[in-house]
Amino acid sequence: MEPSPEVYITNFNRNFTGVSATIAGLVPVQAFDLRLVGEALSNCPVPLTKRQAMSLSARAPDDRPFGIWHVRRNTEMRTALWVRDVLRRPVRLVFTSAAQRRHSAFPRWLISKMDAVIATTDEAANYVPNAWAVVPHGVDTRRFTPADNRQAAWAALGYGGARGVAAIGRVRPEKGTDRFVDAMLHVLPKQQDVTALVIGKAGKGDQAFLDSLKAKVAQSGLSDRLLFVGELEGRKMPDVIRALSLLCPLPRYEGYGMTPLEGMSSGVPFVGTDVGYFQQFSSNGQAGLIVDPAQAGPAVAALLGNPDLLAKMSKNARSIARDRYAIEQEADGIARVYEQLWSSA
Repeated sequence: MEPSPEVYITNFNRNFTGVSATIAGLVPVQAFDLRLVGEALSNCPVPLTKRQAMSLSARAPDDRPFGIWHVRRNTEMRTALWVRDVLRRPVRLVFTSAAQRRHSAFPRWLISKMDAVIATTDEAANYVPNAWAVVPHGVDTRRFTPADNRQAAWAALGYGGARGVAAIGRVRPEKGTDRFVDAMLHVLPKQQDVTALVIGKAGKGDQAFLDSLKAKVAQSGLSDRLLFVGELEGRKMPDVIRALSLLCPLPRYEGYGMTPLEGMSSGVPFVGTDVGYFQQFSSNGQAGLIVDPAQAGPAVAALLGNPDLLAKMSKNARSIARDRYAIEQEADGIARVYEQLWSSA
């Protein structure tokens, strides 16, 4: 009979999201007997199905009073509560919260039922009960690394032009995709060697939003230089990000925000809005610039036009990501919560 793991890491979303990226980075460096549950992720073990995880949860792991289900989404909290409270399995539930705003009623109720909550920022901790620790997300600095030759790395992607700028994330108003498009319509006529990428897909409810952006770009005659490339596989993202010259995330809301951090680890600075953890990432302009959305285009154009400053920021970005936000630091913070939970039994 297969032994029960110490930790179950749930990933129920078929789309590769920021949460998925966080899990994919953490699982390989977490020093526990753990299993991924749900959807597969690159660099992670083959996942268990929900049914398999529920079955294994019937027994406590060896030398532990209970197993831990670490959940990050509403659907995952619901399933974990069923396992603990209906099936009466010997498990405890840990939830990670990045939201820097008040949750709606049902998620608040779900979160209140967790045994421990990990917040990614001090601000996020203010919006959840039972916050045991503040543990900022980290980045896998061994996977997201600078290109040996950025120009060659960009050319190898085949998108055209000599340099690339991108926004990464779901295509929807909250993510500020329209702001990025407006910024690039300012930049591209001034920087003839630059190609801009919108990386991410639109949900069904945002298809009209995407269509309107494509029409706007077409009317500007820049459809061959501002490309909507859709969602890319997670395993491809390091190669794409390290080939960029600049990231430009301009969301209206972000709980934390992993893409600037992945860019920084890849030696790619950013121009972004003052949301999530972006201000801290920027380190007072060393690794990124925080701007009003209307000034994003001029800021990007100015950076691309100043290769010495861009190179300095690129070097700073890599150093800051490696020294302050390595994924191992996040794994250590999570491990302390697990051990505290087990020791409290």
